[in-house]
Amino acid sequence: MINDILKDAELRMKGAVDVLGNDLKHIRTGRATPALVDGIEVEYYGMPTNLNQLATVSVPEPRQILIRPFDASTLKEIIKAIYKSDLGITPANDGKVIRLILPPLNEERRRELVKQVHQRVEEGRVAVRNVRRDCMKDLREYEKEKLISEDDLKRGEGKLQKITDKYTEELRIVGDAKEVEILEV
Repeated sequence: MINDILKDAELRMKGAVDVLGNDLKHIRTGRATPALVDGIEVEYYGMPTNLNQLATVSVPEPRQILIRPFDASTLKEIIKAIYKSDLGITPANDGKVIRLILPPLNEERRRELVKQVHQRVEEGRVAVRNVRRDCMKDLREYEKEKLISEDDLKRGEGKLQKITDKYTEELRIVGDAKEVEILEV
């Protein structure tokens, strides 16, 4: 019973770390990566469609993303979607492909991006703490209903805290790695 709660908590906390990792992929650093345009939704025949379903995305140079649409008629819609996104990059269009040239980040922009990373890491910590709170509540209910003893409750709370600490540390490590990547000139 306690093990089920702990397994569920660990699974949900791992999910919070995974979400943070995916979220941080979309934050721009000094070099180009196809992950920067992964989340861009393009209006395609009235339906929002992911950009990588409408075009090939490649990185021919360290500071350039090349988007080659499968259908040339989607070029204008892809450009609109890029402008709407929070990338802050102006696309260059030659009629067949779209080039996104990433300008070097200045110090001020790097600091803003680091703040975004810290904010998202904190959101991850909040998610982990919410999981801990829910599981603690479940453990206390089990103890109140006499399904587990008081000693089992204390042991379960201790194990839950260790799991929480482990995933909080993982969140910190993921955030620190992204911060180093952003500040790298």
